[in-house]
Amino acid sequence: MAEKKAKGFVKLQIPAGAANPAPPVGPALGAQGVNIMQFCQAFNAQTQDQSGTIIPVEITVYEDKSFTFVCKTPPAAILIKEALGIKSGSGVPHITAVGTLTEDQLRSIAELKMPDLNANTVEAAMEIIAGTARSMGVRIEGRELKIKYVPSKKLAAMLQGKTLDED
Repeated sequence: MAEKKAKGFVKLQIPAGAANPAPPVGPALGAQGVNIMQFCQAFNAQTQDQSGTIIPVEITVYEDKSFTFVCKTPPAAILIKEALGIKSGSGVPHITAVGTLTEDQLRSIAELKMPDLNANTVEAAMEIIAGTARSMGVRIEGRELKIKYVPSKKLAAMLQGKTLDED
């Protein structure tokens, strides 16, 4: 049997067990000529045990309008928010903290994300996840951020918890 020739590639992030023909799924797959309901049923069946979690999925569409898809692990930011029980990251990440991850929590998230990360060791994966956490305003126990450069007096005052009167 000859190998199928790929016609297109679609990346989506869909709540597990809740794919439906509404946007973004319908328009993205409809443009490729894929049977949308067939994809939704297959995706929902494969992800029903992870209900509610956002799952990135990569769909390969072939010239005969058939498709295959690969489910990835949830985004690191979502795993961090779940671990801390927070709704969102900080509006000013390096100034206002929204929570603190322990080393054990960081390691478990890194181990879960390992198949999708460009890292050879769990320690390297932990550094990647730690960077995501820092950019969300989440501190990591034992890895305090050292401020090397402060661009303004106002920011310096904010970092020290003081207010600086505007002139």
